[in-house]
Amino acid sequence: MKSLLAIDSWPSTHAAAAVVAEDGAILGTHGEADHRFALASVTKLMSSYAFLVALEEGAFELDTPAGPEGSTVKHLLAHSSGYDFAERKVRFAPGERRLYSNVGFDVLAETLEQATQMRFADYLAEAVFQPLGMISTSLDGSPAADGVSTLKDLVAFATELQSPTLLDVQTHSQATHVVFPDLPGILPGYGRQKNNTWGLGFEIRSEKSPHWTGKQNSPATYGHFGQAGTFLWVDPELGAACVTLTDKPFGPWAVDAWTPFNDDVIAELTGG
Repeated sequence: MKSLLAIDSWPSTHAAAAVVAEDGAILGTHGEADHRFALASVTKLMSSYAFLVALEEGAFELDTPAGPEGSTVKHLLAHSSGYDFAERKVRFAPGERRLYSNVGFDVLAETLEQATQMRFADYLAEAVFQPLGMISTSLDGSPAADGVSTLKDLVAFATELQSPTLLDVQTHSQATHVVFPDLPGILPGYGRQKNNTWGLGFEIRSEKSPHWTGKQNSPATYGHFGQAGTFLWVDPELGAACVTLTDKPFGPWAVDAWTPFNDDVIAELTGG
């Protein structure tokens, strides 16, 4: 896909991108498929998948209390527990606002560790990485932001997101649709959103503007971007996913580059 060549002009030393269909067919790839990139918050997608596997295995339930008083596993997954971004301070009542929180994912991991008596990194590897053959992926710290992976491995994960084999279809559907709707909040890097939509660990594009995906991405698009200069989106209406990895931290360059890049990818896929 010619649209992927744009990553060569980005201000990063290493970059890689791929587009994969829902049946796993690679529609286009460019860059260093086996280079290991820090993922930053794209890590949350993989951690969320492990939490969802744990739900199905009965380690806990969505309404299991976790985090601040009145908060549950569901609140933590949906960034609506009221926790601060980086400190274990409560800023709002659970369900009042969408306050994006790395701390919330740390608490989720602790909740899972208590329930399973396993280190979260080990659980994640056994539940997600190993069955998907993600041999070059690891969690080297926080479940919120310390994943490291390759384009090759994330193509496998993007395929799983589109055609789940590790989760029941109903669980996957709930995770990738809005929970606790109509909550305002700030989308990091893109400002205040009147309706800051989120699923269970997955950001939902909906009608957000501005946004890191393309203007032509459907409202049903879900995924995540990371401060390391990385993103992964799945557009179920398009029937495709895009993984893009760089080693240039997110900043104005990404705000300027990512949306037109994604629109060019979609135009090439649709012949538009």
